[in-house]
Amino acid sequence: MQIDIKGRNVPVPDELRLHAERRLAKIARQVSDLARLEIEIFKEPNPRVSDRHVAEGTLYLKGVTLRAHDASPDLQHSMNMMVDELARQVKR
Repeated sequence: MQIDIKGRNVPVPDELRLHAERRLAKIARQVSDLARLEIEIFKEPNPRVSDRHVAEGTLYLKGVTLRAHDASPDLQHSMNMMVDELARQVKR
């Protein structure tokens, strides 16, 4: 599975990339090698929004596209919730 992580006006640290790849290993075993996952992280510009860090994932499989979107006060927590949501969708 090919994983692309990009940040919208947010730098993507290497430790976040490694953490995402470790968390996505379970999903990678369940899908084909041709699957492509795009993860986009960004920060909401409004400071009054408590769940500012957003992680969105789009998994392109043969014939189907799965999407997950989660927000929380911590970027790593958003990523974990998004990966869990994608794992539930892949199981179905």
